[in-house]
Amino acid sequence: MMVYDCIIIGGGIAGLQAAIQLGRYAMHDVLVIDSGDGRSKICRSYRNLLGYPGGVSGDTLRQAGLAQAADYGIEVITDTILEARGIASDLFELRGSKPGSEPYQSRTLLIATGVMDRLPDYPELRPCLGLTVFVCPDCDGYEIRNRSTLVLGAGDVGANMALTLRTWTDKLLYLDQAPESQSVSAPLQEKLAAASIVYQRAEHLRVHADCDGNLQGITLQDGTRIEADRAFLAYGGNEVRSSLARQLGAKLHENSHIWTDPRSKMTSVSGIWAAGDVAIHSEQVSIAMGEGAQAAIWIHKTLLKMKQARQQ
Repeated sequence: MMVYDCIIIGGGIAGLQAAIQLGRYAMHDVLVIDSGDGRSKICRSYRNLLGYPGGVSGDTLRQAGLAQAADYGIEVITDTILEARGIASDLFELRGSKPGSEPYQSRTLLIATGVMDRLPDYPELRPCLGLTVFVCPDCDGYEIRNRSTLVLGAGDVGANMALTLRTWTDKLLYLDQAPESQSVSAPLQEKLAAASIVYQRAEHLRVHADCDGNLQGITLQDGTRIEADRAFLAYGGNEVRSSLARQLGAKLHENSHIWTDPRSKMTSVSGIWAAGDVAIHSEQVSIAMGEGAQAAIWIHKTLLKMKQARQQ
């Protein structure tokens, strides 16, 4: 059975940046295992990245990263890792979802499995993500400055998003889709009113958008049409994909993100690193790239020490 020097679980922004960095050392056997459904896969445009003033899609970045990693001989496969365990002091075993497939073994691991936003079941919104519909105010609050903007969300989570967005625009309508028993708390309703943010309950609505990702508005259950060309989503309950770290005994924060050493990005388990949105940071593409490269540097240092120990 092939024993890799490093397996990177997750072929998104952090994982591919780590693969490129490790590939440039030209001395390690590296495998990237990607499930193909990461957050960056669905973002149509990142506009806050150096060198891309007009924006760049997550898929474009991923395809460029795959090509660049291939140039360094990095192997990339599609699979979803379901089980992970340590089988020796310097050896890990992973099992994927493909029936009858052999397990994967590696001396080190990088977990870059990311986060997936809780998105409502409106297929019209998908083509709009990153273009006219957003989830991160730090990334895209700029895109709604002085514009009429909908906040589609649930309860207090959506209310707090609306209050945050008040920095960029005073033309906000928060449509609360939580069940009535979970609607916005009285103190937050007072804050919304004080900030002149219109609040309305709307458990059921219809979204209007064209095939090019341009939001056009929504229709409420009573037939009322509300025109809008920008929206933010804030439903809470995002999926932090840290289950493999938990299986391996790595320390997690209370919010399920993986704890890492600030300098090396190693987890609390020797030989396992984490980078990108699954670790705890501000969930920016540029930071994910940096963490991927940072982790790879320390993985390289560790692999050299392992090699020296085996030769003695």
